[in-house]
Amino acid sequence: MRLSDSIESFIKTLLTQEEPEVELKRNELAEYFGCAPSQINYVLATRFTIDDGYVIESRRGGGGYIRIVRVIQSGSKFRYLLSERIGDAIGEVEAGKLIGQLEAEKLITPCEGGIMRSAISSQALSVPMPDSMKDVTRAKIFKAMLTSIAGRNRETRKEETRSTPQTRHAERETYDL
Repeated sequence: MRLSDSIESFIKTLLTQEEPEVELKRNELAEYFGCAPSQINYVLATRFTIDDGYVIESRRGGGGYIRIVRVIQSGSKFRYLLSERIGDAIGEVEAGKLIGQLEAEKLITPCEGGIMRSAISSQALSVPMPDSMKDVTRAKIFKAMLTSIAGRNRETRKEETRSTPQTRHAERETYDL
């Protein structure tokens, strides 16, 4: 088994159903596997992407860490949205329709939908570059927003399970995309 595969397997073993996130120290992980820290970066950048359903947060410095958060389960609607519906590029009209569908299914709020439309609009992307590059940029922005919403929804559900029934009832319903 290649080193990259071993590192990926090790991290995925730490990410269980009960623990959908893990904090690691890059240097300690590199020392454990006997490799350069850049090898850890490579695995994170290629095997734990937004398209794969992961969010990577990092903090540099002495007390720094790398937090890997599994946002979704494989095969979910979220994965379908990222890979099939949005893909590597998406036009403004198509993205707007998709946002409308997400709102209709109550997967995002109208406020979130409005912010998303603004962020991926022609006005927001009015920089001198070809339209094809704007569609690629729009897709990346759209995916990042959906991943953020899904991660927040997961955190909200976690908090709701710790709160009282009265508190849970008062908060809005959230969904994993």
